Amino acid sequence: MVSPLGIFKGRRVLVTGHTGFKGSWLALWLSELGAEVTGYALAPEYGRSHFELLDLGKHIRHIEADLRDTDALALAFDEAKPEFVFHLAAQALVRRSYDDPLTTFSTNVLGSSNVLEAIRRRDNIRALVFVTSDKSYRNKEWVWGYRENDELGGHDPYSASKAGAEMAFAAYQHSFFQNREDFGAASARAGNVIGGGDWAEDRIIPDCIRALEAGKPIVLRNPDATRPWQHVLDPLNGYLTLAAALANDPEAFRGAWNFGPEVGAGLTVGDLAERAVKFWGGGTVEVDRPKDAPFEHRLLQLNIDKAKLELDWRPKWHSERAIEESVNWYKAVIGGKSAWDVSRAQIKSFEDATGD
Repeated sequence: MVSPLGIFKGRRVLVTGHTGFKGSWLALWLSELGAEVTGYALAPEYGRSHFELLDLGKHIRHIEADLRDTDALALAFDEAKPEFVFHLAAQALVRRSYDDPLTTFSTNVLGSSNVLEAIRRRDNIRALVFVTSDKSYRNKEWVWGYRENDELGGHDPYSASKAGAEMAFAAYQHSFFQNREDFGAASARAGNVIGGGDWAEDRIIPDCIRALEAGKPIVLRNPDATRPWQHVLDPLNGYLTLAAALANDPEAFRGAWNFGPEVGAGLTVGDLAERAVKFWGGGTVEVDRPKDAPFEHRLLQLNIDKAKLELDWRPKWHSERAIEESVNWYKAVIGGKSAWDVSRAQIKSFEDATGD
């Protein structure tokens, strides 16, 4: 069977947020597929970032600028002349959104709207994948997965900003995009993504790795919260598959799409930490529940039936495999192996997988 991802060979692709965790993996994968990749993002925020460890700026066109700078964004679109756009750039941390809600809203809603406006004004683009989050759904702590037509909303600034980005996307979709010839746009919702190269603050795998590397206990504040963990390559495979489908049949694949593990496949935070210790080869886990911690939902999972039935997409690596591959990446790179070699090998292993 011929992979639909072959469509990207020789194609011009713009990725916003390519210096971030998910964006750097996507830009690398597109480059491996033979695409001419342009990345638009702020400078990497963390030391040992995946982007910098890959030296990715030597393999793609790298533009360092802010989504909220409309002139810089317009120039990037004019220079790249993209056929495909993947919008991932965002303020992506829930806890940070409590400390700086204004930046969260201005980046995730206004910045994302700037991307939509840049696309509205240019007719060379064939497909847009507009990435938001599973947290754009109004979380009612349901035990079943949220479907694409469920209510949007958010109790915290991050979730509300992602719901706002979805509303901006829907407005552009209905007002400008749905009757545009040879162009398809869709939003993509995923969350609880783990994998090598993530060093963000207050995210579980980076927190585990920092503790294990330093020989300290992994300290958990909410060990009983259940999350549908997925390796970064699974939702990225969804985004790529969706973009290819949009280019081939824009009308059929417009709208919103969920990408995540099977419902009921989630593990608790405590389970994840224990598995990280196992795959690392040692370490301990402790619990410290601060009384003044910001609100966190205990359960949020997505229904992925639409992607399975209509895109023929399904997750390849279950949660345990996702944790193992993530920890193995850190062990290898911290141990001195080339991030370029390790990441490319994981992409190849994922492409060859038929599903766990």
